[in-house]
Amino acid sequence: MANHGYCGVLLSLTLLSLAIHGSFCFPEINGNNKGSSRTTTDKGKTWAVLVAGSSGYDNYRHQADICHAYQILKKGGLKDENIIVFMYDDIAYNSENPRKGVIINKPNGHDVYKGVPKDYTGDHVNARNLYAVILGDKSALTGGSGKVLSSGPNDHVFIYYADHGSVGLLGMPSDYVYAEDLIRVLKKKNASKGYKSMVFYIEACEAGSMFEGLLSSNLNIYATTASNAEESSYGTYCPGDQSVPAEFDTCLGDLYSISWMEDCDISDLHKETLENQYERVRRRTTNSHVMQYGDMSHKQEFLFAYMGADLSNRSHTSTSDISSPSISRAVDQRDTKLLYFQQKLQRAPTGSQEKQGAQKQLLLEIAHRKNVDYSITKLGEALFGHEKSSNVLMNVRPQGQPVVDNWDCFKNFLNIYEKYCGHLSAYGMKYTRAIANICNAGITTEKMVAASDQTCANKPNV
Repeated sequence: MANHGYCGVLLSLTLLSLAIHGSFCFPEINGNNKGSSRTTTDKGKTWAVLVAGSSGYDNYRHQADICHAYQILKKGGLKDENIIVFMYDDIAYNSENPRKGVIINKPNGHDVYKGVPKDYTGDHVNARNLYAVILGDKSALTGGSGKVLSSGPNDHVFIYYADHGSVGLLGMPSDYVYAEDLIRVLKKKNASKGYKSMVFYIEACEAGSMFEGLLSSNLNIYATTASNAEESSYGTYCPGDQSVPAEFDTCLGDLYSISWMEDCDISDLHKETLENQYERVRRRTTNSHVMQYGDMSHKQEFLFAYMGADLSNRSHTSTSDISSPSISRAVDQRDTKLLYFQQKLQRAPTGSQEKQGAQKQLLLEIAHRKNVDYSITKLGEALFGHEKSSNVLMNVRPQGQPVVDNWDCFKNFLNIYEKYCGHLSAYGMKYTRAIANICNAGITTEKMVAASDQTCANKPNV
């Protein structure tokens, strides 16, 4: 009975957290806005790397975002040979997808899955392959199409990553992309003159931590993120919205991603600058703080240099028409799985095996969350004592500082925690700040192992 009480409380809190927002409108582009002439005189190519780092039907939105981005680039004139796509590819033909072979990214939206290159799918969606692709190192690849970022000193590069994230890392189906490793790869690409300029968009929780205190301004990289280094990002077009087709149990897109892509869909990218888009996306993405990092001199460049532009649709539609639906529910990315299981449970026929299965999935997810919360709390108390634990684990460093001093310690301690206490999952990833702070506090490997063993040795890994 105690577990059922806990479930009821958690479900109530979760439902209360699903904020409902009204429509947003954006100012029309000034036709006289002057972007950098660099983007109109270069003779280099435009390249793109698109990464959906998740798997599972509950994460439908990430692959939908990536497929939508591909359609924008393709419509803009980029060739498939210059677009490299990472996606697990388990959504379009998933048994739970009500529209087999089709992925949509908004209510009543068209199919964004058709024609998308399957460069790296399934187990080939991993951090090692991503780094190899960015560096253009075919010898380091394991599987996939073999396409890499063969860009040169006159080329523009666009990288877009959509997934779960947390302090210091981005998710992958079987591993993590750590901030230090990503920055190291970008520095190496820069040193090899592998691009003239690069734009990097990240959709993830705590996405700002990938660049905060790490991305210097001398790499010719301009980056924006869906969130700062200490907050969640949000899914949108979710079940419960009046506009979302009733057969969908999962969110169709992410708010930051939808914002920049729907802007691209109706804007003249020959006239819109990166700064224009950043401001529009920032205004629409009200649940988190959209951030920018790196080389700000690129803000005045036109979007077409990185995304191409469809000359046949040179904005008969005003950008003032960009808006969210009249009712748009924004859901914390860490709660989208709960919402998904709730929807499955509500839709299943009473007394059916389907309903029993959905209830089991929901209760297991809640039990996992409770387990992670307990484990991290007890781990902190074992290391720092009851009174000091919370302050140490949840400490947020000043803006401009990376989240951890010793990245090897961070990786090692995260591995230790997961060995003894189980995989963090999308929900548990919110505690990577605690792991970073344990490193920052100078805890030794021996103490971390002992405390993790003590805390989790007798707990089931849900």
